[in-house]
Parts: sequence; structure tokens; C-alpha cells
Amino acid sequence: MTSSDTAGQLPAGHRLVTFATRPDLIRPCGDFNSVVWAEFMLHDRVANDHWHHMEQSWPELQLVLLDADDTIVATGCASPLVWDGTDDGLPGGWDDQLLRAVADHEARRVADTLGAIQIVVDPARQGSGVAAVMIQGMRALARERRMRAVIACVRPTWKERYPLTPVERYATWRREDGLPFDPWIRLHERLGGRVTHASPRSMTIEGTVAEWESWTGMAYPESGDYVVPGAASVVTMDRDADLGTYHDPNVWIIHDLTGETPADTAT
Repeated sequence: MTSSDTAGQLPAGHRLVTFATRPDLIRPCGDFNSVVWAEFMLHDRVANDHWHHMEQSWPELQLVLLDADDTIVATGCASPLVWDGTDDGLPGGWDDQLLRAVADHEARRVADTLGAIQIVVDPARQGSGVAAVMIQGMRALARERRMRAVIACVRPTWKERYPLTPVERYATWRREDGLPFDPWIRLHERLGGRVTHASPRSMTIEGTVAEWESWTGMAYPESGDYVVPGAASVVTMDRDADLGTYHDPNVWIIHDLTGETPADTAT
């Protein structure tokens, strides 16, 4: 990544590196990323089965923001995939995006799109503009590879405050100034992203009743839907089947890079 790609974005004394140039950061970044998520979010089977590709297949696409003391401030994970450029051609959700990226990699197809997987910011630095740096960094990586877009199946920041509201409605909420209600959707839009549609079953997490009780510290005395801290929709318990199921609702956002060149700065 050239310095012009993030001009005016990086805080003083900070730098963006990748796993390709700093493989020693792989394990520390894993620890850094896991801290911010509710325990149950670490049990998505698709992620656990294929996360190794981030480090082994696409290390040059995994961003790390370091401060002057070489401390991790933020991380950004992404996977390359083939996309036809249409809204209908987007993956079904976060899980499907990763599965498609892996399939494209194994088939040796030339990726034309960068799929954002996650951006994690040190909680002490949230709200300081760091997340914008990471989005800009992903856009820069995609431009350098002359990709058509960065696509992101975004987990809205405040959706867990409204777990009973369908994400299809939540995604349309706007403030009085016309900007998106949700801070994460709002930031993407400010940086040139276009909201397309919701993915109510973007990720699927399943476990036994005992596993869910362990993950959440809650009891589930009967079958039914439960509001769980950190969950953006309800968790459905079926005690007869000994199965708890959670579908994480996300929103698709497209950063179209058509016509931009590697020398362009992100908007």
C-alpha cells in the first residue's frame, strides 16, 4: 500500500501493515479480535472451518493498524472473491461470502472483488476515526489490485439494542439529518458505500442447550425465542432437539471502485 492511499487518514505515528509483512502479528491479532465479541459469536462453524485462509491464503489482505509503540490499534480482515457486480449476485450473507471466497481460491479463479470480513477497533479508540482508516485501507488494497469493489456484509453496531426489530426495517432507519441511524452503516455511507439490502441470516451459530448456557451465562428452561446480551436477533431454543440456533442479521454495503485507480485517494 502506498502512502498516498491513506493520506490524511492515518493518525500521527501510526502505520498500516499486513500479515504478509508482519507474520509475527498473526497470533496477537487473533487474541485482539476475540476480546470484542460475545462468546457465542466465536462459534460460527463456517468461520472456524475456514479462518486459516486469512493467514495462509490471503496474508497480504489482512490489515493491522499499529501505533508508535507497535501496539495493535485495529485490525481488518478480508477475502478476495468473484462477483458479477449486481446486487442480486451478492453472496447470501457473511457465511456465504467466505465460502465463495474459499471456493474461488481452490478453483484458482481470479478474484475481482474484495470482501470485507471484519474490522475490529480497540474499544479505547472507538469513535476516534480509526474505523474509517481501516475502511480506507481496504479500499486501497482493492484499488491496488484493480478490483471492482469492496463489498461488506456489515453487522450494524446498534442492532443488538433492537433484537426484536427485523433487520430489513432497521437498515432503513434514518436520523433527522437524513443519515443512517446506525453508526457503522452511517460511516460506510459517508465513505462512499451504498446500502443494498439486508441479510437476516448472514451467519448461523448452532449449539446444544448446555453450550448456549455456557456461552451466555443464561438458563433456557423451555423451548422458544430468547433475547440474549450481544445478540442482534433472538436465539431460538428447541429443548426436544437439544439445539439452540442464532442467525446474525447483517446489511450488505457496496463500495464501488469502478473508475478509481491505485493512485486515487478514497473519498
